[in-house]
Amino acid sequence: MTTTAPLTSYGPLQFPDRAGLTLWQFARAQRLGLIPGPDVAGGRWSAAVFDDALDRIDAIRQAVGAMPDVGAVRAEEHLAERFSMTVHSGTAAELARRGHLPVVGDHKGHPLYCGLTLENLMDRRKVERASAAGQLHMRDAAAKILGIRESDLDHLVRAGLLTHAATASSSWNKHDVVLLYRQADLDRVTRSHRIDWTAVRATPKGRRSPLAALPTQKRQTAGR
Repeated sequence: MTTTAPLTSYGPLQFPDRAGLTLWQFARAQRLGLIPGPDVAGGRWSAAVFDDALDRIDAIRQAVGAMPDVGAVRAEEHLAERFSMTVHSGTAAELARRGHLPVVGDHKGHPLYCGLTLENLMDRRKVERASAAGQLHMRDAAAKILGIRESDLDHLVRAGLLTHAATASSSWNKHDVVLLYRQADLDRVTRSHRIDWTAVRATPKGRRSPLAALPTQKRQTAGR
């Protein structure tokens, strides 16, 4: 039987490797304060810190959980499987917006959601509400939900009454950006007293929309 000789200090790869932790477990343990930051020169950990962590390794593994931090798609797939329910795209972002799912980093510009929180999230009603409110719709679907023409929806955007909540790449051309609208925002705009929805919905194709009279939202100047 061979053994690995102890070191006088441990680097950011040596520490988790010799402690039997994955890199994400090691990072989370530091984030939770279970393992302190480097305490010797060069961003390394002393043998004393390593030995202390090794003595507590089972407790550390239990505390950091079994699920790494993940992107929105994996988070929503996890929730759909856990609760055996439909979880719409946009649910993870909505849970984060409501303070139920922390964003702990990013990957290629996309948010990473806390795997430990996901692992411990047991409230089905929170997920149901977030899925309903956070569901994302493309422009044509959003207009159909509102019962208006797509050109009418463009007027709502121009006037600042509706703003896209997310973007996605087109299925036809990955370089084209598709704007996505959140269900809760669509619900909110339908309650606006500034709009005569009956008149808007009654306007036939080819006729000027009542929404054309809405003032255009002024764009803020950079630096102000």
